[in-house]
Amino acid sequence: MSRSDFSKAKRVVVKIGSSLLTDGGRGLNKPAIAGWVEQMAALRKHDVDVVLVSSGSVAEGMSRLKLKTRPKTLHELQAAASVGQMGLVRRFEDEFQTHGLLAAQVLLTHDDLSDRQRYLNARSTLLTLLDFGVVPVINENDAVATEEIRFGDNDTLGALVANLVEADLLLLLTDQLGLFDANPSLNPAAQLISEISVNESLLDEVAGGSISGLGRGGMFTKVRAARLAARSGAATVIVSGKLEQVVNRVFAGEALGTYMIPNIAPLAARKQWLAGQLQLKGSVTLDDGAVKILKAAGKSLLAVGVKTVSGSFQRGDLVSCLDAHGQEIARGLINYGADDAAKIAGKPSSEFEALLGYADDDELIHRDNLVLV
Repeated sequence: MSRSDFSKAKRVVVKIGSSLLTDGGRGLNKPAIAGWVEQMAALRKHDVDVVLVSSGSVAEGMSRLKLKTRPKTLHELQAAASVGQMGLVRRFEDEFQTHGLLAAQVLLTHDDLSDRQRYLNARSTLLTLLDFGVVPVINENDAVATEEIRFGDNDTLGALVANLVEADLLLLLTDQLGLFDANPSLNPAAQLISEISVNESLLDEVAGGSISGLGRGGMFTKVRAARLAARSGAATVIVSGKLEQVVNRVFAGEALGTYMIPNIAPLAARKQWLAGQLQLKGSVTLDDGAVKILKAAGKSLLAVGVKTVSGSFQRGDLVSCLDAHGQEIARGLINYGADDAAKIAGKPSSEFEALLGYADDDELIHRDNLVLV
């Protein structure tokens, strides 16, 4: 997919960062919001489905509560988010209504997407809203989310939503022009990267943290988001939301920001869901033979190829598969709990019954429940 193909996109996810939405933390930037909504409304007039992922509830809450620094305790963050969410929703609803469009608030936690049934329910709700011509406005449910069920940042949420609705394009609007080959605030010679594959190793070297301090993300989270979005075939553009008519110009194919090329084969829907899960319950370290088989053949993981087991997990939990250097190569839903997995590690399935007193599955992780990362 090239930039010239963006105009053919039928479904777009737009994520707007906290610093943009709140004018650097000074309160909701109403003129800017009006401009972005106008641009999204223009896409709707051309029968493009638009999903908005909005950051800013905590930052807006900080402004309303007159807090000078971002709260550190969970209950203070949740209180600020609760106050700020009111302002965000009201502003977007008012702006979309001026263009004859309805908006719908959708609040999610990782728990909503980690359970397969709830994942499908969320997908059905969003697709139905789009069928009705409604613009879903999605945010993390900060008011109730605990650290264990957080997405961690709305870039990741945007990517998972792109997977969820099978979007063609993920547009990450930020306060930076795009991704640079060095930190532009430290190196005046830093160059904007116009296009790059999501697989390029350079990305891991140049992606840094949040500059504004208002959000939870930075370029690292945007790179991770682009890689997640690519798993369903979505292209990602990281670009400054301050540019005039930026949404429409990117959609028209103009070379703005950084285009993250999704040149990897899209995963089947079930494996998209697996790849997007962030709540790992443990890990298994594999021998070199098992690593080679998983990478080359796409086989199930057998216990005989496992060297060690770490973590506290139950049957059906998500675990990470590591090589000898601790590098994650795959993740999947395990068929045995941690204690039993440790007993059968390195053993053939023919010994399971003698070791455990029962034998449920020959595979530790079946290939249908396993995805390479």
